[in-house]
Amino acid sequence: METTATAPTDRALAIKKKKALDASFFKKGIAIAALSSIMYALYTAFVTGGQLFGVWGNWFGALASTSLVVVFILPTIASGINDTLSAIWATLVTLKQGKIADLGRCIASKPGRIVILAAFIGGPIASAAYVIALSQAGTLAVPIAALNPAIGAILSRILYKQPLGPRVITGIVICVIAGVMIGSTGLTGEAAPGMALGLGLALLAALCWGIEGCVGGYATCMIDSQIAINIRQLVSGIGNLIIVLPILTLVCGGTLAQSYTYVAQAFTDGSSVIFFAVSGAAAYLSFMSWYRANAMCGTALGMAINGTYTFTAPFATWIILGLVMGFDGYALAPIAWVAAIVNLIGIFLIAVNPMDLLKKDGE
Repeated sequence: METTATAPTDRALAIKKKKALDASFFKKGIAIAALSSIMYALYTAFVTGGQLFGVWGNWFGALASTSLVVVFILPTIASGINDTLSAIWATLVTLKQGKIADLGRCIASKPGRIVILAAFIGGPIASAAYVIALSQAGTLAVPIAALNPAIGAILSRILYKQPLGPRVITGIVICVIAGVMIGSTGLTGEAAPGMALGLGLALLAALCWGIEGCVGGYATCMIDSQIAINIRQLVSGIGNLIIVLPILTLVCGGTLAQSYTYVAQAFTDGSSVIFFAVSGAAAYLSFMSWYRANAMCGTALGMAINGTYTFTAPFATWIILGLVMGFDGYALAPIAWVAAIVNLIGIFLIAVNPMDLLKKDGE
């Protein structure tokens, strides 16, 4: 009788502990997703700041702002240096965790090859486009680049026939409205000459990241997240400097010797490379935290919280470069801040059903 009487109590206690453990795990996932947003903001601020010091200041000071070298080559080099240093950080962590052999095996596997393909699209192509966009449009490019959840939702409908309900469609429309609001700032007489190009490349980055999310999601379900991030950053760094940079150099009519002279000087410039070391570490931590958060609190909520970088990235850049270091041009117009918040609302609606959160609160 005693066993029968205590069994339900023990079961209820076990269920209660399980719910408490799940809630703690869920909350930790939310905190890690917020960390991902903060790290992405620091990546944006420091990869931008790295192009303001040392040899970078000399290059931008000596060349016209409309020069193809300034518009395409130097930002691509900045992106390549950032991603290469990010890959080094990721590889050091892989070594410390004793997973370096797994890295080699995964690269040779089918899921690894899918990650490589997704990483090339979302890595060298998207990151180069993003950094070029930052150089041309400033932090106005950030909310445009953050349209990738909306693009990912549309691509999922096309590629995987996933339904787009009224909530998701509403979120996409809100994101588009935010993009129009941001783009409208480029219609004023004070707009920088490269504003349109910058916003266009930010949209290209969003498209590439949306594709990466759709294509790479399948493979990363079968690969350790640390290994997947390591592969991604290696592909992005090498792809930027070995593939994207030579192509852009030839298209712009330059010489490979000159481009790689820039690369060598940038890697050995002590006053600026420290910025790229910090931005590379922040980029690695951002992607790593994003993957972990998605596993802990769900991809939808993790994506929504990570999407707050539409606000945190311009804010961090303004604080670090504008207020702390005294550089002009990093304060955003009020409409840009409003658009960033509107964009965040759209991302949240795409990723999360608010009714589900209300149900959880009521449980």
